[in-house]
Amino acid sequence: MAVRETVEFDLERIDRLIAEEEAALEPKHRASLEYRKVAERYVAGGVASSWQDAPPHAIFVERGEGNRLYDIDGNEYIDYHLGYGAMVVGHAHPKVVEAIELAARRGTHFAQPTKDLDVIGENLAERFRLPLWRFCNSGTEATLEAVRLMRAGTGRDLIVKIEGTYHGHHDSLMFSVVPDPATIGPRERPATVPQVPGIPRAFADLVVVVPFNDLDAAARAFEEHEGEIAGMIVEPAMMNCGVILPEPGYLQGLKDLCRRHGAFLAFDEVKTGATIAYGGAVEAFGVVPDIVCLAKAIGGGVPCGAVGATEEAFGPVVRGEYDMAGTFNGNPLTMAASRVTLTEILTHDAYAAFDAVHAALERGLGGVIERYRLPAYVTGIGAKGSVIYSATPVREFRDTIGIDERITYLAWLFQQNRGVFKSPWSKQETWTLSVWHTEEDARRYVENFEAFAAAVAG
Repeated sequence: MAVRETVEFDLERIDRLIAEEEAALEPKHRASLEYRKVAERYVAGGVASSWQDAPPHAIFVERGEGNRLYDIDGNEYIDYHLGYGAMVVGHAHPKVVEAIELAARRGTHFAQPTKDLDVIGENLAERFRLPLWRFCNSGTEATLEAVRLMRAGTGRDLIVKIEGTYHGHHDSLMFSVVPDPATIGPRERPATVPQVPGIPRAFADLVVVVPFNDLDAAARAFEEHEGEIAGMIVEPAMMNCGVILPEPGYLQGLKDLCRRHGAFLAFDEVKTGATIAYGGAVEAFGVVPDIVCLAKAIGGGVPCGAVGATEEAFGPVVRGEYDMAGTFNGNPLTMAASRVTLTEILTHDAYAAFDAVHAALERGLGGVIERYRLPAYVTGIGAKGSVIYSATPVREFRDTIGIDERITYLAWLFQQNRGVFKSPWSKQETWTLSVWHTEEDARRYVENFEAFAAAVAG
């Protein structure tokens, strides 16, 4: 990315604009604000997940259709949030609805295998080039199982993870997700920082944190803990700091490094799987790890998860030495939705359409950034993209520390007030596309972004 002259964000101006946009947004959500009070009587905080309680207030949803979302106040939005990227098939897709209805009439749960298993397993094996699969119910479960597989297969305890990545809400990996800069330690040896209270220190002692896009740092971690590391888990494209792509050779270098040290490499493709390409990051970047973790997009909107691995990695499970179990694993409703999602909706043609809409967004947003000389750039691949508010390329988490969250919050408010639903407040402006999004929808997003750019550039 070429260095160019940019304007400097005036944070006092941004604060004023935030106040104006919040004042404009609140009257549109009277019903949400009132219903929150009702829900608070019996539901902690009035929401089902803490991440739903994003500033300026929770927005309660009535229904979705295709790429449109409707809140309980009757506001209509083009949805670029898509349930944190799970709804790549769009809302209430007729094929998914039909598949779930048919399955439900036969029985909603058996805790026994059904005949969808082989079709889904074969499809995932084709996409991700790993021979064996098991199913679970969330991305958190998938990464938890990956960690256990790596430990079971090596007899070792330590896991290497990337600073600034989220791998689910379990104690094995919920470290250094968005760590406080005051606690992260030196870049050469980042501290392992618990993300929330309640995680015992003993778990932190089992996790080694390294920066993204830095093979030397990963190699140093393996050398300093020779013979102790079970494996490394990595989002092949970071999705917690905008979309940060791997530099050429990085992922292959990690695979080679793990092989040399007798450790496994796991890709957390919960966000990239079935979104950035037909075969996710495996296809997009041409590297096949030992383990792939999936969820979100593969389930068509129902709770889902999957773990794919080599025969070696799945050896303890196949031999009966390690039970990978769960009452709802392979639930018939999930299997029915996954089957139609993978075999009938997210086909090769869907990814060509994602690429076309992404290109329209990239052209339009890039043009706005140039015209208004914003210190920002557009990045992404397939159905995932982002505007990163930095004049220089972001390669890892620490490159984002100086970016003020008020900028992306204001960008979110501009979209929300103008009929585009986005992921709640985050340090980077991100989006997900569905099979229903069009280049006309991209123009709407770009128009709103230009209104934001004009306001902040003065």
